[in-house]
Amino acid sequence: MLRTSTLAIALLGAAAATAFAQEPPPTPPTDAPPTAATPAGGRPGGALTPPSTDPQAYDKVITKEAKSKTGVFTVHQVKDKYYYEIPKTELGKDFLWVSQIAKTTNGVGYGGQSLANRVVRWERSGNKIHLRDVNYEVVADPKHPISAAVAAANNSAILMTFPIAAFGKENKDGKDTTKEDHMIIEVTRLFSTDVQEIGARTRLQATALDTTRSAIERVTAFPTNIEAEATMTYTRAATPAGGGLGAPQPANPFASAGMRPGSATVVLHHSMVKLPENPMKPRLFDERVGYFTQRLMDYSQDEQRAPERRFIARWRLEKKDPSAALSEPVKPIVYYIDYATPPQYVAYMKAGIESWQKAFEAAGFKNAIIGKLAPTPEQDPDFSAEDARYSVIRWLPSTIENASGPNIHDPRTGEILDSDIQFYHNVMNLARMWYFVQASPLDPAAQKFPLPDDLMGRLVQFVCAHEVGHTLGFQHNMKASSQYPQEKVRDREWVHKMGHAPSIMDYSRFNYVAQPEDKIDTKDLIPGIGPYDVWATHWGYAPIAEADEKATLDKWAREQDATPWYRFSTAHAAGSDPGDLTEAVGDADAVKSTALGLKNLERVSSYLIPATTTANGENYDLLAEAYGRVLGQWSLEMGHVAAIVGGVESRQKHIGQDGILFTPVVKARQAEAVKFLSDNAFNAPKWMIDPQILRRIEAVGELSRIRSAQVNVMTNMLSSARFARLVEQEAMDGSGAYTPAQLLGDVRKGVWKELDGGAVKIDAYRRNLQRAYLDLANTKINSSSAAPTGLPAAFAGMFATSGDEGPMYRAELKSLSSTLAGASGKATDGPTRAHIDAARDHIARILDPKFQASNAAAAAVRVFGLNEEGVCWPDYIILP
Repeated sequence: MLRTSTLAIALLGAAAATAFAQEPPPTPPTDAPPTAATPAGGRPGGALTPPSTDPQAYDKVITKEAKSKTGVFTVHQVKDKYYYEIPKTELGKDFLWVSQIAKTTNGVGYGGQSLANRVVRWERSGNKIHLRDVNYEVVADPKHPISAAVAAANNSAILMTFPIAAFGKENKDGKDTTKEDHMIIEVTRLFSTDVQEIGARTRLQATALDTTRSAIERVTAFPTNIEAEATMTYTRAATPAGGGLGAPQPANPFASAGMRPGSATVVLHHSMVKLPENPMKPRLFDERVGYFTQRLMDYSQDEQRAPERRFIARWRLEKKDPSAALSEPVKPIVYYIDYATPPQYVAYMKAGIESWQKAFEAAGFKNAIIGKLAPTPEQDPDFSAEDARYSVIRWLPSTIENASGPNIHDPRTGEILDSDIQFYHNVMNLARMWYFVQASPLDPAAQKFPLPDDLMGRLVQFVCAHEVGHTLGFQHNMKASSQYPQEKVRDREWVHKMGHAPSIMDYSRFNYVAQPEDKIDTKDLIPGIGPYDVWATHWGYAPIAEADEKATLDKWAREQDATPWYRFSTAHAAGSDPGDLTEAVGDADAVKSTALGLKNLERVSSYLIPATTTANGENYDLLAEAYGRVLGQWSLEMGHVAAIVGGVESRQKHIGQDGILFTPVVKARQAEAVKFLSDNAFNAPKWMIDPQILRRIEAVGELSRIRSAQVNVMTNMLSSARFARLVEQEAMDGSGAYTPAQLLGDVRKGVWKELDGGAVKIDAYRRNLQRAYLDLANTKINSSSAAPTGLPAAFAGMFATSGDEGPMYRAELKSLSSTLAGASGKATDGPTRAHIDAARDHIARILDPKFQASNAAAAAVRVFGLNEEGVCWPDYIILP
């Protein structure tokens, strides 16, 4: 779940897909310091490749001291050395290699973080065994002539080479004989050196691995997998004077910092799991239904281009009784709940997992998904949360307000093989604050902190169910919430049956549109599995005869024609659809929804003090946090209204369905949205300016708080991306469009409305807003298309001005300057008169050609709330 409108989806290596569902968790750095010097003839950071030697006698390698365990490979430990005995039958087979951080030094990532997910093969070449990294992104049918060219262009990289130390032995008639269908290799250095593809050095931004402080903890064989753990100590050199390699990056809330100079000891867990020899039949992807996918280019398809094929990510579910309409699966989906989970929430986590059972029942499977408490080490010493055979919900001791639900799938078919959900401890704080700000006017139990245990448990259940949805293959569906008519989310019976949003995969947290007089049952305020979730599960998991698959999937997808709440976000809508937003409730008429939401926010503000001051002897930090969250929600809801301007209503369709995909929002609705913001966002929310609150949390700062919230809305509405859409709409639709000139004129009049009356008096809040308006206009007129240094790429589009923007803002400032000249003599007080005169001077400088872009960049810092290092903090940004 995110506070900014972003969708985090990543294919990890060749075989993983991840969706982040609260706030972005720490991500691997894109550029990290290189390893220490590369030894001659060796790989970076690793040991030298030993010279090839002839295989020795089995007993000289696997001595009597060996501790052996049989599995997919037999693993032998001889003192501090580890050997794999690889059957010839397993050579050339596909294995999924999953590397994770199991334990870490405080402040250096979190246990359970993924490092690598890739497909590997073991191959013999003479007296050597190669471990190869296999890529399935480019394929061809082996029977097709082009397959040779594809193979030549997609040669598998060698991760490491091992000399065959010995061959296996068998005993016949009391005599040991060599058995070349088993090859023994020493794999110690695979786990004890820095192998970049499966190690943590890059993730930690470390300089090198210290092998003297590293050791293999265990390597254990199982029937279909091998699990290995190693303690690794990484070092990072101190930053030299003047910067250079290893210099820490500026503080950036959108990325994780690496380890500090010094040492960090982590435990890495490696799982090698054999992929199914009988691959699951893949299911074709359809943009009308929101699944994660596996992409590949199949050059053997009979098309006049190189076609991309996409399969959905899903678990393999097969009926025990194929003839039954409802059958238990041969192998259910099982999630283990980390035994570190607070005991009071275990039952709620299990309920969150199993709430998806009704969706699978629609697909024909009974008891398809099950939650179990993971065993403790005493109960099962062989159980490991990092073991790729087990899907585990990990509870992490972290102040990050987040949870994430990745899945790891077979790149050949999309079959989900493993998923480990990360539950950061402080996601509870995020959930309770959301609920307090959005739903407490309808739930008296939430009108003071701490929340009751049962309510907090249901919030944990809600977050768990959302993350499980990702691990079942589902993307976010921000379109879902706008498919319910606004009046229905206030209908007690509708909400009880359908929920206030049709999908738990939407970011439609809690029902802030409903009013206390609507008497919505408090149990229905928290989202559950909705009708879209049930429908999409049926679409992706219900069995289909192979010959009928494509036609059947198309038929099912077209059910969206008659049932709007089955619809999914439109491809290529590019953030332009006001019905495809995060945190929204009800249809795309955000003017009505936000007007109702503001009523509830005013109610919340009235009991902020009693809600947060229930514990004598505590400070006012909770009051300050709650106040900030309320103001953030105000800004968020205003952003929903801004999205109407230049908006495009979209709906994903395929050939054969009537109508177009993209329809501009009608002119009248756009004008109405601008007027609403002029009347509400550009006027300070006086109900939030309460001295009893503010003088408990800060000596000074309220003017700055309100300014930041208002400027957030104004810069959102005047973003360059939105302006460009209006230019295009006018070009295509002529007089039927709401034009860029009308937008700029309406905003100018709304921001400077005091100038239209007789006597002119401008208070401090409005003066702040007006100065910000001039700063923004300065940026549009004088800046280049480049964003200020350090601004995250997601926000750079706000600075990419179009060709028409600068000239039109110049015209607006000229008109404003003329109006200011006439208003100066009508000022009723000194501060207003000084402000008007300063504004005229500022406009004159902006319009002066000598006013350079460097000054405009400085103004951008003021407008966009950048910190001193040029980094934009997410609390003050909402994307267009």
